[in-house]
Amino acid sequence: MAMAAAVRTAAADAVVTFLWVLCVSTLGASTAAVTSYLRVQEGFHYALLITLSLLSLLLFAFNLLCDALGGASFNPTAVAASYAAGLTTPPSSPSRSASQLSQAAGAVGGALAISELMPAQYKHMLGGPSLKVDLHTGAVAEGVLTFVITLAVLWIMVRGPRNPILKTWMLSMSTVCLVLSGAAYTGPSMNPANAFGWAYVYIRHNTWEQFYVYWICPFIDAILAAWIFRAMFLPLAPKPKSKKA
Repeated sequence: MAMAAAVRTAAADAVVTFLWVLCVSTLGASTAAVTSYLRVQEGFHYALLITLSLLSLLLFAFNLLCDALGGASFNPTAVAASYAAGLTTPPSSPSRSASQLSQAAGAVGGALAISELMPAQYKHMLGGPSLKVDLHTGAVAEGVLTFVITLAVLWIMVRGPRNPILKTWMLSMSTVCLVLSGAAYTGPSMNPANAFGWAYVYIRHNTWEQFYVYWICPFIDAILAAWIFRAMFLPLAPKPKSKKA
């Protein structure tokens, strides 16, 4: 039974990650198409508002999809942070490994698929995250960005507003702000699976840069953010009262 559950979880993660990378990679092209249709190409704020709206719709849809698939996830650091914060029970090590491998495989499939499906006039908008500074600066930047987005997501989902639409909008705002902040450093990704998918497309998936910048540092900082969130915002479990003799 445990093996069957692990296989189902890994399969769900692979499917969700494939669809996420496939869809989120179209945001740039979709924003360009909408701004062109509305004839508002000149204003950056219009493009930003359209991107926020599209990302909000995407996040809302994927939240429903992940719930329907039993809590599937498309971001390995989000799963690790959930365990570290005590919000979910950690599975066995083989199950965690299978889930991370399936997310990486799903991301590769999504990146390859969108590379083939994207219309020619928008192909230049694809590419995924890439290191634009030296190795250690990039690692620090990706780690800090992942720390901030992890802390923001945990607060929004656990302590934030109850309204799901407002939650989704806040998640979109946080994501877009951090992507813009990290654009000159690492892309950024804040999702190791997504970074791996695009690195595979460009044959950078087996480099030290890929694992150091986009896997090791984000995992460390996501877990650190989860520990801080747990200490600051989650109440301590009450101690059991000792029975009097």
